[in-house]
Amino acid sequence: MGDDRHETETAGSSGSAHTHVLADGTVIQHSHTNEHAHTHAHPHSHEHTKAVLNRLSRVIGHLQSIKRMVEDGRDCSEVLVQLSAVKAAINNTGKVILQDHIEHCLVDAIESGDRKTIEELNKAIDRFIK
Repeated sequence: MGDDRHETETAGSSGSAHTHVLADGTVIQHSHTNEHAHTHAHPHSHEHTKAVLNRLSRVIGHLQSIKRMVEDGRDCSEVLVQLSAVKAAINNTGKVILQDHIEHCLVDAIESGDRKTIEELNKAIDRFIK
């Protein structure tokens, strides 16, 4: 899992389901096609939805492996190395989401004068980089 590859695949027309986990631990699940509207009601498209979902699936699998390592009493150093790999994968997934958001949602917000979306992005970035 240490090698986090950049993926450029896109979701198909059948749509997808995804989960958002907020900084406070709240889980929000969505099932949709690539075109959708957020609470601030601007339609947009996410180009990297499938790539993000694939990355998250790998992270989940990696976390399950780490859990088994702990259950099996593996060396703490090994567990920490694997946790570090998961953190890097999550951060890189966040970068893909952020890039997609900037290229699409933020551009739309600026063009329409939607200050709320820009403020929400600033808050989300602050939470993400803590």
